[in-house]
Formats: sequence, C-alpha cells, structure tokens
Amino acid sequence: MSDPSPQPFVEQTMEKARHAAAVFNQYSQDQVDRIVRAVYEAGFNHRVRLAKMAYEETGIGRWQDKVIKNVVATQLVYNDIKDCKTVGIISDDPITGIVEIAQPMGPILAIIPVTNPTSTVMFKTLISLKARNPVIISPAGKAKGCCVETAKLLYAAALAADAPEDCIQWCDSVSREQTQAFMSHRDVALILATGGSGLVKTAYSSGTPTIGVGAGNVPIFIHTSADIPFAVEQILASKTFDNGTICASEQAIVVERSIAAAVLLEFEKQKGRVLDAAERARLTAVAWDSKRGLMNPDIVGQSAFKIAAKAGISAPEDTSVLIAPITKVGDCEPLSSEILAPILAFFVADSFDTAVKTCIELNYHGGVGHTAGIYANDEKVIKEFSLLMNAGRIVVNTPSSQGAVGGIFNRLSPSFTLGCGTGGKNITSDNVTARHLLNIQRVARRRENQRFLNFDKNKYMDESFSAAQAEKLFDRNN
Repeated sequence: MSDPSPQPFVEQTMEKARHAAAVFNQYSQDQVDRIVRAVYEAGFNHRVRLAKMAYEETGIGRWQDKVIKNVVATQLVYNDIKDCKTVGIISDDPITGIVEIAQPMGPILAIIPVTNPTSTVMFKTLISLKARNPVIISPAGKAKGCCVETAKLLYAAALAADAPEDCIQWCDSVSREQTQAFMSHRDVALILATGGSGLVKTAYSSGTPTIGVGAGNVPIFIHTSADIPFAVEQILASKTFDNGTICASEQAIVVERSIAAAVLLEFEKQKGRVLDAAERARLTAVAWDSKRGLMNPDIVGQSAFKIAAKAGISAPEDTSVLIAPITKVGDCEPLSSEILAPILAFFVADSFDTAVKTCIELNYHGGVGHTAGIYANDEKVIKEFSLLMNAGRIVVNTPSSQGAVGGIFNRLSPSFTLGCGTGGKNITSDNVTARHLLNIQRVARRRENQRFLNFDKNKYMDESFSAAQAEKLFDRNN
C-alpha cells in the first residue's frame, strides 16, 4: 500500500474506500456487531506485543502503561459501544412522532499521534466500524511501524468476520503532502484529527468536516478540605502513567498557602523532587524549545530521572516527578505550559479565590475547554470550582489522565479523542465515540400544534401586536 507519489496513492485508496462504504451501507446491525467484536478481540489479544512495539519504535513512555492504554482502547471502548444502535431505526418516539434513522458518514481519515499510537488506531477503528464507516489510518511518522502492524492485524480480523474489503486501510509511507491530499479529498467524509496544534489546524482548514482536539494544560486544585496523601498519590498515579503522555494529564498543582508545605512534603514522601530556582532554570532549558515556543519533543514521555539527568539535576533513579514552584502563568514562564512528561508546575495561592483564578489562567494558557481537576471533600467548593472552569471534563478526586479518558473512574465514554468545545476550537466538548460518527435522519410525523393552528395569523400583520399579547392568546388556545 505504498506509492512514491502521494496523489496516485491517495486516489487509489479513496476509490477502495468509496467501494467499501457502498458495501458497508448495506450491512445489518448484527453483521456490524460481529465485525466490531472480532476487531476488539484481535486488538485485545495482541495488546502486549503491540504495546512493546510502540515503545521500542517511539522510545516514548512505558510499554506496561501502553498495554493498559490498549486495554482501554479495546475492552472498555467495546463495552461502551457494543449495545449502541448504529444501523436503521435507532429511536421511535410515539409522543413527538419523531423517528431517528442512523446512516454512516462515509470514509474517515484517522490521524494518529506518536504518543498513543496503537491504542488510538484501535480506538478510531472500532468506533468507525461500529458506525459502518471505512477508516484510513494515517500514522505519525515516528510511529508508522506499530500503527501499520496494528491496522493490518485489525483488518485481518475484520475480513475474517465478513467485513467489506478495504474497510480498513493504512499509509505505509507518510508525508505532509500526502496527509494534506487526504484531508482535502472530496470523498473523505470526516477527519478524526489527533496530534499537534499545527496538524489539527490544517485539518480544520482543509474544508472537510473535522473532529479535532485542543491542547490540554490541566490545572489541579487541591483544596484545604482534601485528603492530601490521597490527592498526591492519585496525581502521581496519573502524571507518571506512560510518563505523562496523555494530554489530559496534570500540568500544574494549585494549593492555598495554608497547606502548601504539607502538600510539598507529601510529594517528597512519594518520591517527587522539588526543585530550587537554579534547578528550575536548568529544567526549563531542556524541557522547553524557546525558538518554537513548544515543549521539547526530546523529553516527551521520558522518565523524571532521565529528564533530571539531561538538566544536570541530581535525582534518585526512582524519582516520580519533577516539581517546579513558580508564580507566573503565560509565555513568560514556559513551565506553566503543557509539557507531556513527569513535570509539574506548583503554585501557591493566598486564598480560594486566588487559587481558582490561577486555575482559570492556566486553563486559558493553552488548555481552554479541555480538562481541570479538583481534590476536595466540600461539595460547595466542588460546585463553585466547576461552575467557574471552562473545561469539557472536570474530574473530582480522580487521577486526571484516567479520569478524563473515561470508563475507569467514572461513566464518561472511554475515548482517545477528547473534545474541547468552541473554546478549544472544537465542534464538541464530548468524549468522542461511535455516536459522533453517524449521520442521523429524522422522520417527523404530523403532530399538529393546535395553539398555533388556531391562532389568528392576521394579528401578525399588525406591527403593534406584541409578544406578550401573542403569548396570552397562545395560552387561551392551549
């Protein structure tokens, strides 16, 4: 499936995808569900091998945690979507007279990130096939081998379950020109874009409908009512998971001054390394690419020990995270930005109001609409915090990575595509899943609005006729 020239390969791939879509459109729910189960089982049964392959190819994260990502992307996603109706009539409301009919969208371009390669291939393939959409896998160049191997494995399982030929395709070679040609192709129905901000922006600019994701710069507020050892334990379980490569992982901890010393002491007890000003400066130099204004890709998904060594910081090999106390949010302080590694900014606020303000500033500094978290045992505080944050997911007393992805600590749909709403320039704030990949037809039976039909329409022609008068007459006709 390779071609030295992008355009012929793109046209050949899309011709196959069009044919697969036409065949898939005729499948019953039972046929679809049989295919989806076969694909889930294939991915799940090879979860360890593919996780190791992803780690060996990318050098990012921990293969053991990538196994868990593969489990979420197969078992948890499958359990979430298996009973979802995606074919034919999916609802019939006798009261409203509205019948909803599910139709597939058509070929979907699935762009895969280097940080979560095999798991994202599994996830996007499962939700695409559940909605009867052929899928084309476009992997990150640095994760091409493991993505292609995953796609081939899933495709073989789909064919064995009588799926349409070419319902899963993939790119053996990857280039910017090829990706852009796919994005703008007239027969791509939807782009599922996961990757850097530049790539997502290109997808949105292609003219093709796109579900993309915004960046995550996740603030975590530890309130004075929180169980501090528990909060720190959960934060570390999340931030160290796959060495912080999930975009919903914690980026900054915000505490009130009265508990700041206790929180830092607890981080140290749990093998966190708190940095002084000089060490913080050295960490910034290796963690942040000042020329590009982005995190340094060389430290993404690396252990705290390796990053400390790069920065000339003394730290034990079992160091969990590097903690950088800072006071400012914004471009002036790079460590207040999203960094997908076991590095945490640490803010001390003089009051609850100041702490929440800092969380809001962090959220808007490259993470608006994504995720925020709070540790508290005061329901009033939790409610107030939630009302003030602009985040699609606000996780409570929960590790942010696993909590935002869903399906483990809450009933959010398990997903590797986390919408950030219009604040993050996304069309949805949902955890994207199979239902987002359907076109819904609505059949509306006649249900007469007697209040309107009995109304004297001539009154609308009178410019002095007010809304209040109209409402009174409507009420009389009810």
